[in-house]
Amino acid sequence: MRLIPRLTVFLSWFLLASWSARADTFVRDDIITDPAPDRFSVCFDHGCQSLSQAALTQGQWDTLRALFPLPERNAADERQRIGEAIALLETFAGMATGTATEKGGNLQGLGEPGQMDCIDESTNTTLYLTLLQKYGLMRLHRVEDRATRGWLVFGWPHTTAVIQEIASGTLWAVDSWFLDNGKPPLILTLDQWESGWQPKP
Repeated sequence: MRLIPRLTVFLSWFLLASWSARADTFVRDDIITDPAPDRFSVCFDHGCQSLSQAALTQGQWDTLRALFPLPERNAADERQRIGEAIALLETFAGMATGTATEKGGNLQGLGEPGQMDCIDESTNTTLYLTLLQKYGLMRLHRVEDRATRGWLVFGWPHTTAVIQEIASGTLWAVDSWFLDNGKPPLILTLDQWESGWQPKP
């Protein structure tokens, strides 16, 4: 395990994030921040030590689009569909990048290739959400900068992707780190997530 390099990247990201209150900060400058179905980035191996490009087939893209029929019913329904879409994208990306067996959390599968920490997960999820927004599939929410809780003094840092419900302004955490690859992320209000919330065992 490359613990020291990973820890260095991890801490460096949090220092950068603390300096940038408005713009999301990624740990690498070669991440595709304007993803498309035929070209998007996937981070893995903790702190985005490894970065691959993946692409969806036409059939995969059609399956994803079918999750968002018009008209959308309400924001809660769209959040459920967003979760299903993230799970699908993780599944498709896993097949393309060798991360299909990635386990939730940092301890399961520790040291195995293709594992992801919360930096990898939050980066990937943010890019997937950006893809959904860019192509008009996500209509009642918008992508926001990732959020971090903990900051070492108050607990081990943890980072999540974030969306905002447009009508109400409510911020929602979209956290895929706790679960295995291909499982729908946990979506809860950012206030609840920032309080230290964790899923029950």
